[in-house]
Order: sequence, then C-alpha cells, then structure tokens
Amino acid sequence: MGITSATRHKPSGDQSDASTAQPHLPQGTGRQRAATQGTDLQRERILQAAAQLFAAQGYANTTMAQIVRALGVTKPFVYYYFRDKQEIFETLSWAPAVDCFTALDFAAADPRRASEKVLEGIERLIRATVAHHPCAFFAYREPQVYRPEYIAAQKKLAHHFYDLLCPLLEEARRDCDLDFTETKITALAACSLPGFLYSWYRPGGRLSPDEVVAELTKLASRVIGLQVKT
Repeated sequence: MGITSATRHKPSGDQSDASTAQPHLPQGTGRQRAATQGTDLQRERILQAAAQLFAAQGYANTTMAQIVRALGVTKPFVYYYFRDKQEIFETLSWAPAVDCFTALDFAAADPRRASEKVLEGIERLIRATVAHHPCAFFAYREPQVYRPEYIAAQKKLAHHFYDLLCPLLEEARRDCDLDFTETKITALAACSLPGFLYSWYRPGGRLSPDEVVAELTKLASRVIGLQVKT
C-alpha cells in the first residue's frame, strides 16, 4: 500500500487500535453534515466515477469538472460531499489501506502456529490488494498526492502490520517452520509482491483474481522460507 516501513514500535497490546483508527481526512469539509443511506449512495457514486478517472489518466490529469461531467451533475452536487479532488483521492485510498494493513489482526486467543498466521495474513494482504483494484494502487502510483496527515495515518497502519508480522516470522523460525536470515528484509520482500501488482495487474487477464492470489501467495511462501514437512 505504498508505505511498507518495517520500523519496529513498542506494541500497544491492543491490536484493534489501528483497525479502527481513522486518518485525519478532511471529512465534513463539504456541506454534508449527517450521513444517511441516500447520502452514502451518492458519495459512493462520486467515488466510483472518480476512481475510474484517476485510474485511467492519473490524479494530475483528472479535474473536478471531469468528475462532474462523468456523473452528469453540477459542481455543487459534488462539493456537497467532498471538499476537493484530493479528499476524494484520499477517501478512495483509505479503505484499501485498512484492509491490507489489518490483514494480521487475528484474535488474541487464536491457537494456530505462527507460520499459519503469517501465510494467511500475507494471503489476506494480497487478496485485499487485488479486490481493491484500482484504488489499492493509487498510493504506489502517485504517493506525492497525499497530505502529511494522511501519510502519517497510513504509516501508523503500516507500523501496526509489521509490528505483528515480524514477531510472528521470528516465532515461526524458532518453530523451524520458516527458514530466513533477516527478519525485516524478509517481511518487506514478501509483502512487496502485491505492491508490484500496480505495474502489471489487469482484471480480466489470463488468470482469475483467485488464481493471481494463489500464485503470489506461493511465491511469498518461498520468500519467507516455508519448510515443507515430510
């Protein structure tokens, strides 16, 4: 998701913090004051139209006027829900970030081996990246767009993810389920695989989304040195 820092932070002991945290998005800077089912549908309509434009021609080449034309509405309609196109772009980017970086949020009482959790977490990360196409790739393609407040929130999520992944990798290595040398490098290398999807993945390709997820998960298992038990 654009930010893959493995810098270790002191664990908070509450894995739900990052999954429920919200970035300091400029929400409410449009004229909308209270969400309803109707306003949620309209917001989603705007987001879908904008996502297609951002994916096709990039952030800089997309204007609010183009979004308005694609929707067949007036500018005040869009500004009722969003302050500007940057808020739309950040809103589109946030849901993929949350889904990707909370992929290791297992229950504290989960009894499975660390290696099983690592593999499932990486698979979840890959699956979320594919499922959120094209919005999951915006952070990789145009990281310069985001405000410092948004970047800080996304980094907090990334740190949360790696604060869970690195100890699990080390535990799985102690269990002799994984074979690697450098924990941080291994974590970054395995999780960079879905990051490169932005440069080549296209829906409707030769492989189905599930097949893409399966292939990348197999590759990631090799990166982390999964030991095949005989």
